[in-house]
Amino acid sequence: MVSFSAYRCAGIAALLMGVGIAAGAFGAHALKTRLDPYLLGVYEKAVLYQLINSLGLIGVAIAATTFKDDSLLRPALLIVLGVIIFSGTLYGLSLFGQRWLGAITPLGGSALIIGWLWLAWILLRK
Repeated sequence: MVSFSAYRCAGIAALLMGVGIAAGAFGAHALKTRLDPYLLGVYEKAVLYQLINSLGLIGVAIAATTFKDDSLLRPALLIVLGVIIFSGTLYGLSLFGQRWLGAITPLGGSALIIGWLWLAWILLRK
């Protein structure tokens, strides 16, 4: 099994940031006239959550390195999974009209919430 180090966390966060910025540019230029306002809003929400959580993951990697505490990286895995599920299903819903993906989106949102609350719990216990 590949270990989830602070470097790997930061690298995945940077990858998610790059993809999120590209997705945002694609949405602003290519999708603006192709999607109805509701679906464009769904797409933009996917981009927003991907970017915000990616920045947060960089912060987690920095905190794990600064505090020399790899336990902070466990919730980061859940946050990565949450970003992939939450934003991924919203991208699929908006781009491909797969409305059934909307039923899966809350699983990603729940993973994000649990991951951030878990991180808060770890930090507040220290």
